[in-house]
Amino acid sequence: MSNARPARESSSDLVGLVGLVLVSHSARLADGLRELLDPLGGGLVRVVPAGGMDDGSPEGALGTGYERIEAAVAAADAGAGVLLLPDLGSAVLTARLVLAELGRDDVVVVDAPFVEGGVAAVVAASTGASLADVAAAAREARTIPKF
Repeated sequence: MSNARPARESSSDLVGLVGLVLVSHSARLADGLRELLDPLGGGLVRVVPAGGMDDGSPEGALGTGYERIEAAVAAADAGAGVLLLPDLGSAVLTARLVLAELGRDDVVVVDAPFVEGGVAAVVAASTGASLADVAAAAREARTIPKF
């Protein structure tokens, strides 16, 4: 997976912070959200997009890929847990399937808005917040009005 982590990071740069996996039907949507989130987290948080299919579908095909999500969890793991943020529908189902198969307490799927939840999660993670607190911040984003 070529876009698992930005090239500027080394494996020791982001140790000890909660990582974030962006699970989307669209690789471009997941990549774009990562582009937004990276600077908001000060470049401190492993934000890994897991969008699109990994079954040989043409570039830009919509869907969610189990192996892509599983690899993204491994890439996002810096030792403090991993938060999976799915966009909708089958992305939620596939993320939950990966979570069940992994059987890890330090990997969670959160029900939160994709963009606003991502912003809240990456900001919280960049402060060194726990996995539970990062998940709570993502969920709370649902209640914040835009105006």
